[in-house]
Amino acid sequence: MNEKAEKIKESLITIALAIAFTTIVIILSGAPALETYIQIFKGSLGSKAKLGQVIQAWIPMTLCACGLLYTFRIGLWNIGVEGQVVMGAIAATAVFRLDMTAANPLLMMTAAALAAVIGGAVWAFVSGYLKIKSGVNEIFAGLGMNFVAQGLILWLIFGPWKRPGIASMSGTEMLPQEFWLPFSAFFRISPISLAGTVAAIIFTAVFLIYTRAGLKLKAMGCNPGAAHMYRINISAYMLLAMLLAGGFAGLAGFFQVTGVYHSLIPTISSRYGYLALLVVMVSNFSPWVSPFVAFFFACLNVGAIQLPMVMKIDSSLAGVIQGALVLSTLAVQAWHAWKLNKEKV
Repeated sequence: MNEKAEKIKESLITIALAIAFTTIVIILSGAPALETYIQIFKGSLGSKAKLGQVIQAWIPMTLCACGLLYTFRIGLWNIGVEGQVVMGAIAATAVFRLDMTAANPLLMMTAAALAAVIGGAVWAFVSGYLKIKSGVNEIFAGLGMNFVAQGLILWLIFGPWKRPGIASMSGTEMLPQEFWLPFSAFFRISPISLAGTVAAIIFTAVFLIYTRAGLKLKAMGCNPGAAHMYRINISAYMLLAMLLAGGFAGLAGFFQVTGVYHSLIPTISSRYGYLALLVVMVSNFSPWVSPFVAFFFACLNVGAIQLPMVMKIDSSLAGVIQGALVLSTLAVQAWHAWKLNKEKV
């Protein structure tokens, strides 16, 4: 069997395992499985408004997944992507607060976007630097940076950036409409954020697959020892991967502020960073497959909201399906590795 057919077979097995596991969970909960799947479909793609909500969720998730592809390619677990989204949103908001009179909206929007990218990149750089200089595991560093970012955003919302006379979980004061990204009346999404996400997908795929730097990242991830022997500057490429990952996550934060919430709220990342980790694993680290998996995950997130209203089932079922997909993927990958080892013996 050729490689392409083998991958299709593994994908089908993964999907079958995930559906089987999820169906068992639904039946054990006392709900009809088929009706549950139909309601998730209706809740996500049943109308243009719901499709718009799905795309709203797909944009930050896909941007985070694009960034994670760089760090996964070199063998780094960038768990701090959630904090990088938050720091991007904080940096963008900080720029807007310099001049809320909207004297030059285009200049301010451009400056805010750049600040968000830099904010996310710098936050990721810290984890990469600690890894290189002090040997701090990037997972622990990333988790620590996430806690700091979450603490910082809460302090800003309830402290120096609170609304006049009130501080609440609803966030900071709304931005002037001049600082909102223009949006399509049909889908209620911004064509700028959508175009930016598509551009990020194409850039990431071309960079990782067709450029020399992308091949070096892959070589370092597959065999760091050999990469060192070929005098590839591993530290520099690690930092490059972290900067790119943080930059994309920061851009996601900018789109959340200017295209979705129009203010800074405590849950500005909506946990899309963590979901992007699952997206990349399920897509087997492919830049072309990740956007489709992200779209499926976005459908689950949006569609599951309908379950409590229609079927009295908790919306956390979406998380069960996503978790089942990841576990199924890991199980199939482990089976594939075991089969290869057996053939070698």
